[in-house]
Amino acid sequence: MMKFRFRRQGTDPQREKIKQELFAFSKTVEHGFPHQPSALAFDPKLELMAIGTKSGAIKVYGSPGVEYTGLHADTTAVTQIHFLPGQGRLLSLLDDNTIHLWELVAGAPREVGGAKREGVVCLQEVDSYILPGRPGIESCSATRVTVLLLLRSSDLLCIGTEGGGVYFLELPRLSLKDNQTLLQDQVMQSLPDDYRCGKSLGPVESLQEHPRQPGKILIGYSRGLVVLWEMSTRHAEQLFLGKQQLESLVWERSGNIFVSSHNDGGYSVWAVTNGNTYNHQPVSSTIPYGPFPCKAISKILWRTSQTGSPVLLYSGGMPRASYGDRHCLTLQRDKEHVTLDFTSRVIDFFTVHAVEQENEFDEPSAVVVLLEEELVVIDLQTPGWPSLPTPYLAPLHSSAITCSFHVSSVPPKLWERLVSAGRAQQGRQHAHGKWPICGGKNLAPQPRHQELLLTGHEDGTVRFWDASGVALTPLYKLGTANVFHTDCDPNDEPQDPSDDPDMQQEEEEEEEWPPFRKVGCFDPYSDDPRLGIQKISLCKYSNKLVVAGTAGQVIVLGLSDERSDHSVDVSVVDLLQDREGFTWKGHDRLEPRLKAASFPPGFQPQTLVQCVPPASVTAVALHAEWNLISFGTSHGFGLFDYHRRNAVLARCTLHPNDSLAMEGPLSRVKSLKKSLRQSFRRIRKSRVSGKKRPVTTPTSKVQEANAALAEQEDVAPIQRRIEPRSADDSLSGVVRCLCFADTFLRDGTHHGATLWAGTNSGSVYAYALEVPGVGSGRACERGGGGGGESGACVEAVLGKEIQLMHRAPVVSISVLDGRGKPLPDPYEASQDLASAPDMTNAHSVLIASEEQLKVFSLPKVSAKTKFKLTAHEGCRVRKVALVVFGSTAQEDYCEHTLVCLTNLGDMHLFNIPGLRPQVRYDCIRKEDISGIASCVFTKNGQGFYLISPSEYERFSLSAKVLTEPLCCVQLDRPLEPTLASDGTTTQANGTHKNQTGQAEGQTEEPPSSMSSPILDTPLDSPLSCADITLDSTGEITVEDVRDFLTTVDEAENNLKNIKEEEGRSTGILIN
Repeated sequence: MMKFRFRRQGTDPQREKIKQELFAFSKTVEHGFPHQPSALAFDPKLELMAIGTKSGAIKVYGSPGVEYTGLHADTTAVTQIHFLPGQGRLLSLLDDNTIHLWELVAGAPREVGGAKREGVVCLQEVDSYILPGRPGIESCSATRVTVLLLLRSSDLLCIGTEGGGVYFLELPRLSLKDNQTLLQDQVMQSLPDDYRCGKSLGPVESLQEHPRQPGKILIGYSRGLVVLWEMSTRHAEQLFLGKQQLESLVWERSGNIFVSSHNDGGYSVWAVTNGNTYNHQPVSSTIPYGPFPCKAISKILWRTSQTGSPVLLYSGGMPRASYGDRHCLTLQRDKEHVTLDFTSRVIDFFTVHAVEQENEFDEPSAVVVLLEEELVVIDLQTPGWPSLPTPYLAPLHSSAITCSFHVSSVPPKLWERLVSAGRAQQGRQHAHGKWPICGGKNLAPQPRHQELLLTGHEDGTVRFWDASGVALTPLYKLGTANVFHTDCDPNDEPQDPSDDPDMQQEEEEEEEWPPFRKVGCFDPYSDDPRLGIQKISLCKYSNKLVVAGTAGQVIVLGLSDERSDHSVDVSVVDLLQDREGFTWKGHDRLEPRLKAASFPPGFQPQTLVQCVPPASVTAVALHAEWNLISFGTSHGFGLFDYHRRNAVLARCTLHPNDSLAMEGPLSRVKSLKKSLRQSFRRIRKSRVSGKKRPVTTPTSKVQEANAALAEQEDVAPIQRRIEPRSADDSLSGVVRCLCFADTFLRDGTHHGATLWAGTNSGSVYAYALEVPGVGSGRACERGGGGGGESGACVEAVLGKEIQLMHRAPVVSISVLDGRGKPLPDPYEASQDLASAPDMTNAHSVLIASEEQLKVFSLPKVSAKTKFKLTAHEGCRVRKVALVVFGSTAQEDYCEHTLVCLTNLGDMHLFNIPGLRPQVRYDCIRKEDISGIASCVFTKNGQGFYLISPSEYERFSLSAKVLTEPLCCVQLDRPLEPTLASDGTTTQANGTHKNQTGQAEGQTEEPPSSMSSPILDTPLDSPLSCADITLDSTGEITVEDVRDFLTTVDEAENNLKNIKEEEGRSTGILIN
């Protein structure tokens, strides 16, 4: 009978089945703009666009929601992309001189979320090729590919090389046609003696097929020579003896003329006539921004129009001395001349125009410009050539992202008001024409609920994004700079010239040349770094928004549909509370604007609270039903009643040794070495601390007793001992989290409003709040307090103070009701938007520190259960969220789960309140400190984290809730499955799990694919490179840096399985 007592408990098959119905990890889609783009292509038949990146990724885009992704085996830069029009195939040229053929292929059916999905299509690499070296030539540079040309027949690829040779590949087999190869020596024989001069023609710079006569191609050499080559007879039909270094070529649609651009900033028009073998002079030569030396025109396009005047588009050509650092694209038609001035480098551009042979004119409708940091589309059919708003590929990092906040199930009324405010912002800046990249069909069903992603930025703006689907679409932009006086004051607008005739006349006389027009929204420069947004909180029911910044500013905003001119109420809260011995050495606080300012429709500031000292805000909480906000910095936390405009509470959390907290975040970089030095000193100190006799105090006696118990107890093999932290750690007073809750704090029979705060030193403060109208059965009106109690003030009384024994930073505090479920958000219960919390049974509080999770009963605050997650190896909790997971098998079944992200990048899921481990997934690479710091969870089991300064990776932990591409494309060829050598279908789809034509792409990992494994421990996105650095994406601490330097052995130890401990409590209850 006794032999089974210590038997390990087996897994419950029924529970394992429920887990599979609840949890499933997958990386679904990448939102934002591709990091470091390097190539661009367009398929005019399928209306698809492809972007290649320096990390070897290829991303194909169509209409919003249509996306495909692939990744080359080597992380080598993609230098060129070319579509095989209408076929769903494309060619890529890499920096390592290899040519790759990709195509959309059908894959085998698979099961997703318990449902079988047919007709899966994905982007897959099917072949590759590299040019062999020429015999007798040791250097491979002669066959290094410089340019590719795909003939209209799509069966032949022309390859220009650095050695001046032109090679021909059969498609789609990628086999070399040796009998067609054209070497530079053959061309040299056709040249007149005076042009040869013993000089090489240089690399092939451009290849262009004759628009009317298939089989004829223009070959442009770097030296300036252009050859019209007849492929069938293999002879040079005409030679254009240019003398200026060539950059690019383009045919005019009729084929009678072509245009060449050169490195001197000029372009030439050449006539193609019969019977004249040599052409010494162009019809015309122009240096548009001369006569002073100009930069090269790297690419030029000539598009004909029915109006008679062609549209000329070219990049570069700026005067070197005055505008050599500008990134420009020029548009010209007749007397219209616009120089588009961008804030980042032009990678490539193309026009959307008629390509059918029967059309007499090009009639360009739009020009698409790929820049290093954004995509810009110009409408060429609307007068004035305005830009089109982008439904996707918007630059998330137009100013560096500093924080993010997700709102699920947005009420329709709030959504409509945000969309309306966003449209009013666009005004005349954007056209409202059709998005030109509209290929494919989005098959994803309409989302049941709208989702918002809010991003805070370094320039003080908050951007609202539609995160309901695959395409992350910008909705609305909120600026906070106009609340303050800054160096670049937004309200100090220049006088309109039309109001002053003299100014208007002067402008006409001094017309700017070149005629620059600022285009695009990427602006990496901040007028004042103190404006940076650090924390955001939005109440979707009361339309109240709180944003907090780098200089201790906390702004409460309300939503309005009308423009308003008003002043903002300003309050100052001193968090030091006259504490002696502390002097702030950081930046000054921002100077608020006291006069009335004009605020456009949307969120408008109502109250400004400024913390003193003006340190960066580290935590913020909003309870709109009580009209309260709480905010914390490295010095303490405060409570403010924004309805009555008065400060309720200010509590200093500084330790006497917190000198680093007085330096401010802007000088924190200088203190990095100092912080690391202090960390190593603490480690050394802890090793020899046993030799020193501690001062005999009641607290130290408790610590000694706990330490003795800890030494005696046997630590379970799947848990590790936690090293106590010193009480004098730098920045120990930093407030890490704040929480409002209606719960039992004073006794077990009367519940009321409470405020909870957790600090970096493991301290938890719980305050009982007296809020007029709360607890008496009368709910406050939405957006304001009751008029009859406007004179009464909110009061706060310290109820409990908890000190965790190991002083680990408190990451999160959540109060659970009598059923062990999280309390509903403000207004949810009172407005019958969610089930009311259980107030009959005892509540509990879940405190997550960096080292363990612990549940305390209320109101006695006695430990109920805990789970250690950390140890000497360095595994620490970074992010915590309470999430509702729905079942794929039962529509009405769901579980509340605690999701925990550690500094190793793995996700741990626990049930609540029992804290029993459910599943664990590898999500983010542990070296990606910025990705871990930027992670944000949704309430339904999804999440976002930055994989580059401009891209969010979206992932799902839920088997039921997925936001993934589901789309199809009609091709000119059949979609046949491509089988791997073992007979299984292989697919590739980037970090997207599902992708195409009923498209969800998934992979069995071919060697040259970008995949999203559905294993229990999926790999991270390859685009999340170790050398990527972000300006600011969250709270990156010294501990993060130390984690990054963790040895390989320690990292391996960190990956051990972690289970629940049945040991003694390690917390000390002080009050």
